[in-house]
Amino acid sequence: MRFAPPNPLRIADRASGLNALSVRSYNERLVLSLLLQNEGISRMEIGEKTGLSAQTASVIVRSLEQEGLVSQGEAQRGRVGPPTKPLSLNAEGAYAVGVGFSRRRIDIALIDFIGTVRFHKQLPAEEANPFPQSADLLQAIREAMTSLPVEARCRIAGVGLAVPDEVDTLAANRNGSSTSLKTLQGEIEEQIKLPVFVQNDITAAAGGESMFGVAKPLNDYLFFYLGARLQSRLILNHQIYKGNSSASFDHGLIRLETELSARGQPSEIIWSSSPEWPDLGAAYTEWLDECSNRLKVSISALNQFVEFRTVVLSSYAPQKIAMALCTDISREFANIEALPARVTISPKAVGAASLPFSSRFMIQ
Repeated sequence: MRFAPPNPLRIADRASGLNALSVRSYNERLVLSLLLQNEGISRMEIGEKTGLSAQTASVIVRSLEQEGLVSQGEAQRGRVGPPTKPLSLNAEGAYAVGVGFSRRRIDIALIDFIGTVRFHKQLPAEEANPFPQSADLLQAIREAMTSLPVEARCRIAGVGLAVPDEVDTLAANRNGSSTSLKTLQGEIEEQIKLPVFVQNDITAAAGGESMFGVAKPLNDYLFFYLGARLQSRLILNHQIYKGNSSASFDHGLIRLETELSARGQPSEIIWSSSPEWPDLGAAYTEWLDECSNRLKVSISALNQFVEFRTVVLSSYAPQKIAMALCTDISREFANIEALPARVTISPKAVGAASLPFSSRFMIQ
């Protein structure tokens, strides 16, 4: 089974587009990683930040431009010396498909090279059967791929799967016709003819936010994901740490669903991608307070041992929830900045889609 991040694949010296596995240099990955973190820098700045000579930096940039992975902006005038042209990743240089598995739904997203969601679809999921019929999922992946123009489809780098630990375990323990993760991965690779990368869902969401979201400039931060449960990851020097325990906190949407059901209120809306929820009354207010308190306790406990200055809160729930919780956290901790995540359309699926990019184009 291919887990992400796998061994790096090189990107140059290709015989046919993005599908070949050969490489020309580690330096190409270095430059692409730098451009991901620093949009609009010049060749001179690339040389300064990487230690590459001006000639080497120019050769690499020219090669990446020819590959369609890097694009130039308008020349910047008004400075001493010749005008400089800012460089950025070309959004249309590469694409990837991500699949995020959750308690009640499966999200399929196609993103471009800078993380913009170009296609998004949901499939229903059952708790007792976490993986859908493979035909349905394969069809959704094909829909994502065919949403691109024909000439752009050869630039799809791969497919990523973001899977909760408990979902994988449940599928593996079922009998008969159940689809295991390994089987599903093999079917996708066979039918779609693209490499498939697998990662834990919360780790994938954290990676996607680090690559495309508010966490791009951050070396160290504490990441929370508010989904069915409240789960966290610690990021130190850009490395994501899961810890020794897979335990999560029951202060997520399952808790809210339970409270709504106990009061006879419908709860279907909380499992949708609706940007707004109707007024859910006291059950919502009480749940939000509980969630805020749980976050504060977790932050306080970890802050005794690890020094960090930023908390990032991710969720597919309406953005106002993350903003309210971040406001509470910032008010409680004077030295910690709490930021709502920028990736809001299916963070797990976007994180899953980032896995082929990390493997094929970036420094691990």
